[in-house]
Amino acid sequence: MDKYSWSVRELINAPLWSTLYYRTKEGKIRPTWRFWRWLSVIIINVAFFLSYHIDIQFLEGTLTGSRLLGFHLIDPFAALEILAAEHEVHTNIIIGVSTIVGFYFLVGGKAFCGWVCPYGLLSEIGEYFHQKLVSKHIIKEHKFNPKVRYIFWAIFLAAAAIDGYMVFEVINPVGILSRFIVYGWSLAIVWVLVILLIEIFYSRRAWCKYVCPIGTTYAFIGWVSPMKVQWDMDKCDHCAACFIACPEEHVLERFKAKYDEERKEKGITKEFVKDGDCIMCARCFDVCHEDAYNFEFRLKNLV
Repeated sequence: MDKYSWSVRELINAPLWSTLYYRTKEGKIRPTWRFWRWLSVIIINVAFFLSYHIDIQFLEGTLTGSRLLGFHLIDPFAALEILAAEHEVHTNIIIGVSTIVGFYFLVGGKAFCGWVCPYGLLSEIGEYFHQKLVSKHIIKEHKFNPKVRYIFWAIFLAAAAIDGYMVFEVINPVGILSRFIVYGWSLAIVWVLVILLIEIFYSRRAWCKYVCPIGTTYAFIGWVSPMKVQWDMDKCDHCAACFIACPEEHVLERFKAKYDEERKEKGITKEFVKDGDCIMCARCFDVCHEDAYNFEFRLKNLV
């Protein structure tokens, strides 16, 4: 599919495989950002698999807790659960969390969701079928306030504190999938399929948008991260393709045409996606035929 001729209807109806590449104005085929993201997710999770089965000791463990070349890494929300459940902080956890938080501070908070999370990839495929069903009026879209995720975030931490156990990990599709990839079949994978079916037939990417406390924790980092998506008003023709493609479309709210006059009055032509919910997936890059989006490191002049 030609990136420079995508309409909103074509975006929804395009075959999934065709969104992994685009054709330039010169006729050359180039991989999309989606291609590179999916490749990143696959390589990282295959590294976990190979480290366990071949014992190459490169990336050991799972996405909840692991070691990269012997250096500890731990999911920040898992660390908060441990703190809530045990009321103490272990040295390895401090090291692992500090490394992860520092890395995602630099690359953009919820980049984990777009570039590492195996359920994120699965959910993205489910999203494709969901949008097709909605466009054909077979099902209706059900949307909720994305801020509800903060309630779930607090509930899961409270559950760990009250029960003294990492309750969320029992239903965490990211951890279940990661363990499935590394260690093999588990009946828990049925729960992951249930969540996926809910997303396909009821609400677009519901787990990621409204429930997942892992993504919510990374969103806190995303709010203060210097790595941002930048939008250029002078290039944008408000075709709305980016809103269709974006899995967290509320983060693009400020880029709607109704705010253009306000921007012109203030002499602003470029704005950042400030909302920490942006997963840095660059889907807006892929579908924008005017190239109005790019990544920008806001502190680049200071380093």
